[in-house]
Amino acid sequence: MDYASYLAGLPRVLAGAGAVFRDAEGRILLVEPNYRDTWILPGGTVESDAGESPRQAARRETAEEIGLDIELGALLAVDWVRSKDRPPLVSYLFDGGVLNAAQLAAIRLQESELLSWRMVDWDEAQTLVNRGMALRIGAALQALAAGHGPAELEDGVPPLGAHGTAK
Repeated sequence: MDYASYLAGLPRVLAGAGAVFRDAEGRILLVEPNYRDTWILPGGTVESDAGESPRQAARRETAEEIGLDIELGALLAVDWVRSKDRPPLVSYLFDGGVLNAAQLAAIRLQESELLSWRMVDWDEAQTLVNRGMALRIGAALQALAAGHGPAELEDGVPPLGAHGTAK
């Protein structure tokens, strides 16, 4: 078997990246997409064919979706997300930092994909996003508050052995 055939036979994995932005009150920025029923964080697909990294994708998607080109902080969570309908997804969440009043006022939505945005507290966020996103955001916020490395997740939950917890 030649190398090209070997590569063609490898499993496919998708990659996505997003950012957790907060305001001075600790609320989280969520966006309302026009293509699904639940809210999400700013972010999207990593364009690996263009040589893009997850961090670069999160920054590019944020600039495209909400009009803010901000250097992102620490990686907060990595989630291996299984699905019956598509290849597995590796989702990366980065710290977008605390947005000031001027940055919030400068938000401009990508109208082809997004209907609205808003800042919400954690309790409300959990009612707007899907279960997987809620688990991922919760783990990212815990990592941020604890000041430790990124949360390792499988379908939103730490796997056996990660951070001393069991799935």
